[in-house]
Amino acid sequence: MPRLLDVRTSQNASLQQSISTPITLVPVLFGQVGLECVNPGGIIRVQFTVTATISFPGTVATNMPILFHVVRGTLISDPVVYSANLTVPATAPGAGPLIIPMSATGSDYNVPAPLNNQLTYSAFISSSSTLPSRVGPESFNAAAYSDF
Repeated sequence: MPRLLDVRTSQNASLQQSISTPITLVPVLFGQVGLECVNPGGIIRVQFTVTATISFPGTVATNMPILFHVVRGTLISDPVVYSANLTVPATAPGAGPLIIPMSATGSDYNVPAPLNNQLTYSAFISSSSTLPSRVGPESFNAAAYSDF
């Protein structure tokens, strides 16, 4: 039977329209959690969800991707364990700004037991365009389990 090791939430913005941060071409950190994994035993698996609410300009001429990356560690150069490319469809000319919550769920399976008893995961966001902005809410949730 699986055993819950730890659950954490990194809440960067709790309310809608509580931030206004442009999304850049370079991945930017928006959530990080440290999961305690003391004497995990068996196979460790981590499940996570990333959520960010994005505001797009009045007219999105082409499909615009929003990229989420989750790494095991603290830097974008650490091992990427999950990547999601969510696309916003083009809108009609004259349409008002779009505010869209975007979420992705993933997992990391057969994770090596950490020597310091803590697994760190970080969530990054980027886009191929500098038009959208993060407006909140946004969060990063993770839970670690073991086989026994």
